Amino acid sequence: MKAFATLLDRLVLTPSRNGKLTLLVDYFRTTPDPDRGYGLAALAGALDLKSVKPALLRELVLEQMDPILFQYSYDYVGDLAETISLVWDGRAKERIDDDHQPRLSEVVRRMNSLGRTEVRGAVRDLLDHLDPSGRFAFLKLATGSLRIGVSARLAKQALADMSGPGDTKRDIIEIETLWHGLTPPYEPLFAWLEGRAEKPVLATPAIFHSVMLANPVETGDLEKLDPADYAAEWKWDGIRVQMSSYGGTRKLYSRSGDDITGAFPDVVEAINFEGVIDGELLVGGTKRTNAPTRTFSDLQQRLNRKTVTPKIMDEYPAFVRAYDFLFQGDADIRADGFLTRRDRLLEVIEKAPHDRFDLSELVPFTDWVELERLRIDPPDPVIEGVMIKRKDSPYQAGRLKGPWFKWKREPYNIDAVMLYAQRGHGKRSSYYSDFTFGVWTRTEEGDQLVPVGKAYFGFTDAELEVLDKFVRDNTIDRFGPVRAVKATPDFGFVLEVAFEGIARSTRHKSGVAMRFPRIARLRQDKLPRDADRLETLTAMIEMKEGPP
Repeated sequence: MKAFATLLDRLVLTPSRNGKLTLLVDYFRTTPDPDRGYGLAALAGALDLKSVKPALLRELVLEQMDPILFQYSYDYVGDLAETISLVWDGRAKERIDDDHQPRLSEVVRRMNSLGRTEVRGAVRDLLDHLDPSGRFAFLKLATGSLRIGVSARLAKQALADMSGPGDTKRDIIEIETLWHGLTPPYEPLFAWLEGRAEKPVLATPAIFHSVMLANPVETGDLEKLDPADYAAEWKWDGIRVQMSSYGGTRKLYSRSGDDITGAFPDVVEAINFEGVIDGELLVGGTKRTNAPTRTFSDLQQRLNRKTVTPKIMDEYPAFVRAYDFLFQGDADIRADGFLTRRDRLLEVIEKAPHDRFDLSELVPFTDWVELERLRIDPPDPVIEGVMIKRKDSPYQAGRLKGPWFKWKREPYNIDAVMLYAQRGHGKRSSYYSDFTFGVWTRTEEGDQLVPVGKAYFGFTDAELEVLDKFVRDNTIDRFGPVRAVKATPDFGFVLEVAFEGIARSTRHKSGVAMRFPRIARLRQDKLPRDADRLETLTAMIEMKEGPP
């Protein structure tokens, strides 16, 4: 437990991605099994202490202190685990010295073995005897929300970095492919990473495979390409998903590999194929049922839920618009060309339930000018642009330059990362509701986020609750009334920002100024690394200015 508590303390105080990676690699190399496996599960959001709930923790701390004082403390600190770890009065008990602290694996196994009537006393006893650092680590495990600037992908990158040299050096894509077929404490995984055992045998073949990503069209890109070599599809305003089905096991994953099966049982239960399909999750009705596709705000009613009620499923029916085929049964067809994979996909979708699956249609065009006209004036308001895919392109994980492009309809619409927040005024005075956001730019030190604008409207009251909680949970610095929040390539809050105009500006460090920016959507399905770059904004200005 001590090693994990020390790791969390250091991660919180280490802002750089490389610094966090070094800490993680050292922890995985020096911590014995099964402790490091449970630590990995906690960092990746795959650990659940089923018997310990936040409500119980609140009840226990309110036995010790005045509820109003606790609320003031919680409001100031902004994190439940950190607040309780600081205010807990365990002075009457003897502290456990470092040599006798329980191992992380012992804590996890004990908490998950307790009966309902045993939990309260066991948790109280553990909090009494641990120091603030140990309490913080335990409470973070219990609440299931570490929020220390470490994403599941960063943890997996650390696994790749800690693996041995030569033939035993593993790639992160290989690790991600195995991930959803393994369970904590991952001892076979560590044995393979260290070259002590063969590659693990998966508990289920219905696993997540790293997705292929597209690059935004930039000035001069299309001039270098022959339109005859490319196919186009509509870019629908949903979220990227992957369906994986084998031997009766059916799974639905987000683009980052999160298992969202439980939130979309209406889609998962309708899967009648074996293999892996890539597509867009939408709400409404498929083209095959002639029902209209609904907006992203409707889809948000279904997102970020562990379970979903029959009423929600009825009001917001979900379906998948399929556009690629990775595995047909056991056959890996990713090396085939795009059109070849699409022909195979068509055969599968034609036999699938019409109300849950359809095929993304191709957009006929002869040249880039014609495609641009279609992009600007698409046939459906839920279309946000076009996807351009090389006809013979294999399906390759990552974002390669050349095979796939995305060309959005709305030029004044970007994905940015929240950097700073400030409390609002009037009825919003108790909420962080004014947000400064930034995009990526290249510097001598590497890619960094640079502020490009500020917005304080465009979101609903429910979305404000989400934004405010993120700020409170992830504040890393204070500048008077302003709060700086965690923002790294692997951790942060992505905002889709819409604005009416953009121009050059010498007053702003970024060199650009937006006109009337607003937060169009919360993009919790995206990682900060997927946000736009400053070059995208300057290209918008150049497009508006025309040729020199």
